[in-house]
Amino acid sequence: MADYPVELERTRTLFDGRRVHIRPVRASDAEMEQDFVRHLSPDSRYTRFMVTMNELPAGKLKYLTDVDYEKHLALVATEQTGDGRQHQVGSARYVVDPGGKSCEFAIMVDDDWQSSGLAGMLMFTIMDVAHARGLESMEGLVLASNHKMLKFARQLGFSQQRLADDPGTVRVFRKL
Repeated sequence: MADYPVELERTRTLFDGRRVHIRPVRASDAEMEQDFVRHLSPDSRYTRFMVTMNELPAGKLKYLTDVDYEKHLALVATEQTGDGRQHQVGSARYVVDPGGKSCEFAIMVDDDWQSSGLAGMLMFTIMDVAHARGLESMEGLVLASNHKMLKFARQLGFSQQRLADDPGTVRVFRKL
């Protein structure tokens, strides 16, 4: 496992004036990640994980927070609460494919933070990091019914392709 990439930490101001701290996830963030997922609406959880769930199973939670920072990088966006704690409001990640030239991304933003510019900020950051690390393309799988995400992907320059073997899923992809 690579060392924690502190150089990826940054604080940003969103369109609506709220400030977030973006940083790589740590294994010690498991409880914060679980709280984040529990707080999402059932629809947001379903569109992200493509299954109905109320919280993350232990194995999935470990997968999402115990990353190697090279082949699997995840960034979290947090806000500072009134008591000084960090509260997760979004995340974006990529996982490098076996060929080492492409990666699959995923993004998740708290319902109360959607349309704030956070999703775009997270995606541009993760795409920049992937490109800087030599990856050539990025792709993701999106439910065909998730019109908001498909529109967002188009705005980011992703092409779209329906999957022949799964018409309910759309592959979005772009060069970096």
